[in-house]
Amino acid sequence: MSGLSNVNTPQLKLLHRGKVRDSFRVDDRTRLIVVTDRISAFDLKIETPIPGKGEVLNKLAAFWFHRTRDIVPNHLIRTVGTHGALVREAAPIKVEVIVRGYMAGSMARGYSQGLRVFSGVTVPEGLTENGRLPRPIVTPTTKEESDREITPDAIAAEGLLSRAHYDELERIALALFARGTEVLAERGLLLADTKYEFGFIDGEIVLIDEIHTPDSSRIWDAERYALAPAEVPPLDKEFVRTHMLAEKRRTGSYPRTLPTEIVEETIRRYATLYTRVTGERLHNPAVPANDLRDALVAEGLIKPGFVALVMGSPKDRAHAEKLVGMLRPYGVHTVMRVCSAHKNGERIPELVAAYGETLEPGVVIAIAGESNGLGGALAANLPIPVINAPPFADRADIALNVASSLMMPSSTPASTCIRPDNAAQAAIRALNVPALRARLSAEIRALKQSLLEADDELSGLSA
Repeated sequence: MSGLSNVNTPQLKLLHRGKVRDSFRVDDRTRLIVVTDRISAFDLKIETPIPGKGEVLNKLAAFWFHRTRDIVPNHLIRTVGTHGALVREAAPIKVEVIVRGYMAGSMARGYSQGLRVFSGVTVPEGLTENGRLPRPIVTPTTKEESDREITPDAIAAEGLLSRAHYDELERIALALFARGTEVLAERGLLLADTKYEFGFIDGEIVLIDEIHTPDSSRIWDAERYALAPAEVPPLDKEFVRTHMLAEKRRTGSYPRTLPTEIVEETIRRYATLYTRVTGERLHNPAVPANDLRDALVAEGLIKPGFVALVMGSPKDRAHAEKLVGMLRPYGVHTVMRVCSAHKNGERIPELVAAYGETLEPGVVIAIAGESNGLGGALAANLPIPVINAPPFADRADIALNVASSLMMPSSTPASTCIRPDNAAQAAIRALNVPALRARLSAEIRALKQSLLEADDELSGLSA
């Protein structure tokens, strides 16, 4: 099973690429959030993905969103495939509300160093690592590149949120924590601590992002906790944090990659937690990117493939629009761009980033005339098909300039179609989308049948 690290599609506008989630614009009221298999810890983005992690977070958050709607509304509309979710657009509140029921994690590390006040909340002496607090406490932090503890008074003073709204968030967070504690207890699990994120939709506070997942919460097995509270194995991201802390003590810095055994054990713990909470098994698609692509196509959010028409000059637009018209009946996404290989070739890396590694299959049609370097430059840098479709004016123009499109250097596989209709057909075939193959096969059969009928008609007249 492969991991889903980065999500790219030219069909949806990327709004934000976070530590774990990628957000895309659907419309003014809706966005698509893709929960990747990336993992972060100590405000660092880890380079090694955890295959299946995104599915756990996406589906587990949906499980809890549905079971806490009576406490607070949330932004979820529905999940899309294993890793995606359609959500209502919300204005995020720049405060994370952390609820702690046990002395664990960063709080325990600070407590062992003599700290007794956390985000303005004073805790008593005599607490032990992983020990239960006298009552759940709320310790808010800011939502920044590096989160920091902040008090309710400072939240209001810095203009992050009014005190009345913060007090409402705290009330909601404690109610959510109580619900999570109750539900998990029925499954033999303890909710040690967690974070909640909120936003506003039409002036109403809503829950966003995730809830009670192993990325946002510290969750323990109740029986293992009863046997040895200080040594209870985490079913959450704390397992990765522990490894990173050990590596920092050994090497002096946090690692940016994870060894195979840590990845595999993290997968096992996340999957175990998901099944214990929901009673369901994970789908675990072999290629999650393909699962996401198919789900987005089924939802009508993207088309099954795209063709990017890159012109060497704005004067080529009429030719490009002719090609777009020929492609339109096949239901593929088309986009027109302008980039001259000779005059602003520095933009070619931008095109490579946009079209080189995408969820859906794509083809580039390069539209450039004399001394055509555009198709070659694109073909040399893109891992998808590139087709030259020069805007020839007439046969004399073809005779004069065709060689510049036909003669490509080695390792520069740009093909050339002189006729624009053939370029459009070649692009559709190069996409190799099953539904399009079926349509093309039907068109070929229809053409053959028309020729047979014409032959029958003419042979009858000859008789």
